[in-house]
Amino acid sequence: MLSAFASSSESAYFSLGPKEKENLKNDDSKGAQTALKLLEKPKELLATLLILNNFVNIGIVILSSFLLDELFPLNEGNKTFRFFLDVVAITFMLLLIGEVIPKIYANKNAELLARRFSILIYSLKAFPPIKVLTKLLVSGTKLMHRLAKNRGVNITTDELEQALALTKEDNSSEGEHKILEGIVKFGNTEACQIMKPRMDVFAIDENLAFDQVLKTILEAGYSRIPVYSESFDDIKGILYIKDLLPHIEEKEHFKWFELLRKPYFVPENKKIDDLLKEFQTMKMHMAIVVDEYGGSSGVVTLEDILEEIVGDITDEFDEDEIVYTKIDDKTYLFEGKITLVDFYKVIDIDGKEFELQKGDAETLGGFIIEKAGRILMNNEFIIVENTKFIVESSDKRRIKMIKVSLLN
Repeated sequence: MLSAFASSSESAYFSLGPKEKENLKNDDSKGAQTALKLLEKPKELLATLLILNNFVNIGIVILSSFLLDELFPLNEGNKTFRFFLDVVAITFMLLLIGEVIPKIYANKNAELLARRFSILIYSLKAFPPIKVLTKLLVSGTKLMHRLAKNRGVNITTDELEQALALTKEDNSSEGEHKILEGIVKFGNTEACQIMKPRMDVFAIDENLAFDQVLKTILEAGYSRIPVYSESFDDIKGILYIKDLLPHIEEKEHFKWFELLRKPYFVPENKKIDDLLKEFQTMKMHMAIVVDEYGGSSGVVTLEDILEEIVGDITDEFDEDEIVYTKIDDKTYLFEGKITLVDFYKVIDIDGKEFELQKGDAETLGGFIIEKAGRILMNNEFIIVENTKFIVESSDKRRIKMIKVSLLN
């Protein structure tokens, strides 16, 4: 009974959810208020219960051994029987009656037991021998935490991914697990891997008349638009549509380009975790990604970064573009411009082998060109890591459509 009391108390107090704790706060009974006092110092509560449980269990073992010596004295004829009683029977009873059944019951009736046991536990906690041992245990734990913190622990991304895979619970949703995976991989992702390439970026020329600008931005549906001079390599600024609102009635000769905000340029290899911090500090939502020669490669937004953790974010202006078609469980049809990061997500792989083999390519079409050493023509294919890439459509400049067949 004492072992069951200690085990069920531990399970009850440390399985209380926010709703149960709120119920205790709203209850003026002595049991509920005492339970709240115990929960204010969870380390001391846990130490008290662990000390009590261990003393009780040790007492059970000593007492059972003494009784068995009296009832069944050890001799040559009953060694096996005594071993069975000492080890198997006593352990089974201790686990079943003193641990498993009480904890299952307490987990389902946590709030009730927390109220009923609170006064008794509070009294035991104040009992001098247990009080001294509790303080020693808590102090020792704090010292160990400080030493561990000072030493530090170096954990690689691979180790974190393995730990995440091992701790995935059956009752956790797929969405929650993907968010955790996104967080683990977040620090190793570069801006060029998630940016919108320059071919797909909507930008406007600074020489456009104001009426043309209004018409263009209404069709586009974006809140921030890069503005260039002559070519996209020469970005002059970012036009915030909200800055145009006070001037919406101006004539076509209005100098709208004077409202441009200073662009923020980042290199292709910029880590997106660092970029997110800079976006937060500078209160910005968009950056222009530039290559080693100073040319503009594309744009990366705050939304692009957040999507790496939480998945796709859409609003009323986003179009549901079909960037791939799933023919069957082993066959897909992709656009050549799809990024390798998105390709990995669709076919549900980590992409490590592809990342080791690729050079500077960030799109699936670019990766195939790198591996083949040329632009493949229609119906030509390559095989990489048990994956067959068949070119469905291409021209002299790029690969447009690719059929992907998973061979295993």
